[in-house]
Amino acid sequence: MQQTHYFFAVRIPEDTKVLMKDIMEKLQQSFPFDRWVHHQDLHITLAFLGAAEAEKLTAAESFVREGLETEKSFRLQINGLGVFGREDSPRVFWADTVDSSELRIVRNKVYTACGKAGFQLETRPFRPHITLARKWSSETTFQKKRLEVWQELQSEPLSFQAKDVVLYQTYLNQTPKYKAITIFPLQS
Repeated sequence: MQQTHYFFAVRIPEDTKVLMKDIMEKLQQSFPFDRWVHHQDLHITLAFLGAAEAEKLTAAESFVREGLETEKSFRLQINGLGVFGREDSPRVFWADTVDSSELRIVRNKVYTACGKAGFQLETRPFRPHITLARKWSSETTFQKKRLEVWQELQSEPLSFQAKDVVLYQTYLNQTPKYKAITIFPLQS
């Protein structure tokens, strides 16, 4: 049986996902990555839990709900592209967001809540991003300068309202592969 994973993320609104789908279709023409993310799966990960026991998951949900009860929804702006991994052959291609103190606060509350529930979490510094594709698959090396294409596709940052945090479950054999299990609305 396929192992399922869970993670908390900021949900990208539907209209923004549709705009990103158009941008991604244009990017696919010049960025040969192996696996492109389905536009319905776009999100900003706050805490990756991996496989999770029911009790720990329930505890995390409870602590996250508690931690976010006074948090308000906030604006985010997608304003560029980036990569993780080797510069000449990146493993992850992503859309960047303008730095947001609200996003950092929400992330810290979710991260703390998951730690309190007993999860061992990623310790690298938080780097908010929206994964678009994985695994560079070209004979030619990746050129970082090509990331500037975002400005040609999108003359100004793509703004959206972050209205909720979601606990997602992964279904690797489906497309889209992330299913919202619990939604934590932020105050409007």
